[in-house]
Amino acid sequence: MNLLSVDREHLQQMMTWFTDESSLLAWAGPGFSYPFTDESFKKDLNLTGLRSFSLVNSVGEFVGFGQCYLRNGKCHLGRLVIGPEFRGQHCRSGLFSGQKYSHILITLLSELGCHHLQVSNVPGNVSLFVLSHNLPALNLYLHLGFVEAQYPEPIGLDDCLYLVK
Repeated sequence: MNLLSVDREHLQQMMTWFTDESSLLAWAGPGFSYPFTDESFKKDLNLTGLRSFSLVNSVGEFVGFGQCYLRNGKCHLGRLVIGPEFRGQHCRSGLFSGQKYSHILITLLSELGCHHLQVSNVPGNVSLFVLSHNLPALNLYLHLGFVEAQYPEPIGLDDCLYLVK
C-alpha cells in the first residue's frame, strides 16, 4: 500500500464515486460544485493548495483518496474516501495485510501529513470534520481513537463535528 500523487486517471475514477449531491456534500463539504465537470472537480479539490494523495494497493489499483493541510496547528485530514468496491474490505497482502483500507488510508495520511506539515505526531495533533449523520465515517473515526472536540470558531455547517486524535 502506498500513498501517491493524484493523477488524472484517479480523478476520473473518483468522480464516478459521487452520483448525487448529498453524497458529494457528505464527502467534500459545502462549496463543491454539483453537478461537476472534470475542470470544476479538479478546481474544487484545490489540488495545488492542499496535499492530496491516492491510496494505491500492491497491484496498482486506486483504492482511496485523502487530503491534509495545516489547520489550527494540527494536521487536518479532509475529503477522505475509499472506492465503493473497497469499502469494508481488508488488505490481503504486505505490511498492512488484514487491515481495512479505510484504516490504512487514515494511518498513512496522518503519518505523512504530520511529517510534511512538521506537526508532531502526538495525541491531539490530527483533526478532521465529519457530518454527524454520516454514521459509517463517524463510527470509523471513533473506532480509530478520534474524539469530539470543541472547534475554536463556528464551523458554519449544520451537524458538523470536529474530531481530534
